[in-house]
Amino acid sequence: MTQYFLTLPHDAAEEPTMESMQEMDPAELEAVMAAVGKFNTDLVEAGAFVTAGGLHPPSTAVTVDATGATPTRTPGPFTEAAEYVGGFWIIEAPDQERALAWAEQASAALGSRIEVRALQENPE
Repeated sequence: MTQYFLTLPHDAAEEPTMESMQEMDPAELEAVMAAVGKFNTDLVEAGAFVTAGGLHPPSTAVTVDATGATPTRTPGPFTEAAEYVGGFWIIEAPDQERALAWAEQASAALGSRIEVRALQENPE
């Protein structure tokens, strides 16, 4: 079965974090957390859940480059962007249509757009 990468875009100007989410209306935050919890449970019960996680903002990144004689570590993301991946799910689905249906549920739960991309298959 194909695995799909569902990503949650964030606005780079805001860099939302778990801490900044505490500034949301408590009832609204509780509703979002409950909706995401239900989505995750639905994925698990359907056997589609592989893994999921939230990412810290790009300002916390360190870019490592060991392609030259001396490895370098540069604070910050490897590219500047107006948006970045703030969280993700990796799911299994029999086809893209089912993966898109899962993404629709994630989008509704979070009140946000979701990008869907298939993971490449291992070469034979």
